[in-house]
Amino acid sequence: MKTDSLNGSREAASAAPDRKKTNPAVQAAIQQGVDMQRVPDHVAIICDGNGRWAERRRMPRSLGHLEGYKAVRRIVRSADDLGIKVLTLYAFSSENWTRPKQETDALMRLFEEGAKRELQELHENDVRMRFSGHVEALRPSLLAELRRNEEVTARNTGLTLNICLNYSGREEILQAARRLVAMASRQELRAEDVTPEQFAQGLYTAGLPDPDLLIRTAGEMRVSNYLLWQIAYAEIWVTDTLWPEFDTPHLIEALLDYQRRVRKFGGVVSS
Repeated sequence: MKTDSLNGSREAASAAPDRKKTNPAVQAAIQQGVDMQRVPDHVAIICDGNGRWAERRRMPRSLGHLEGYKAVRRIVRSADDLGIKVLTLYAFSSENWTRPKQETDALMRLFEEGAKRELQELHENDVRMRFSGHVEALRPSLLAELRRNEEVTARNTGLTLNICLNYSGREEILQAARRLVAMASRQELRAEDVTPEQFAQGLYTAGLPDPDLLIRTAGEMRVSNYLLWQIAYAEIWVTDTLWPEFDTPHLIEALLDYQRRVRKFGGVVSS
């Protein structure tokens, strides 16, 4: 695979002045009271509401997904600027295959075209790409683009952008359990030696910290089979805003709410 031009672009970008110091998103966050030293390391978002956005405007649902893609671009840029280390986006669940084939086909095309189109800019900005889910079941051309994104950006040290595609939280947990059963059957593991950390190594998100903050758009009060193991102690913030309309001010609002909370992790915080 040829990545010379991409590597060169990244080197040029790394030599440029740090745009984050005077970035509008950072300035807006500071003005509204965000403590930039206490920004959550990992933010996960359930990107809901594309279809409703389109239906309210009497547009095809595919146009709603296109607007949702534009929201992804905005929020990735803002998350990076604000110092978030990991951003996980729930883009397509395994249950979404029950939607009309015309819609799922359009989504797969959008994912593939987006992976091709965005790679250079993401690489230039030191973003590392990850994809979580049963991606091996996706069509070969899309899978190839996802693997290329991961390969090209593997050594980047900025924001980790983790996209959940063909994802199911329950299936992820089953997969991790099957891994441990297989290890035990080979006598590589005893039941009493299993730890939460070892279990987590079998998840799609192995190597990533658990989310600190879970954001759900479109007002739904459920987690929809998303990161069921990982969000055990995540703070949850729900907004009625539909995903295509979600922008930097909404992200800042979520960060402010997060920083007002006291995270006890089951314990007691001394007053």
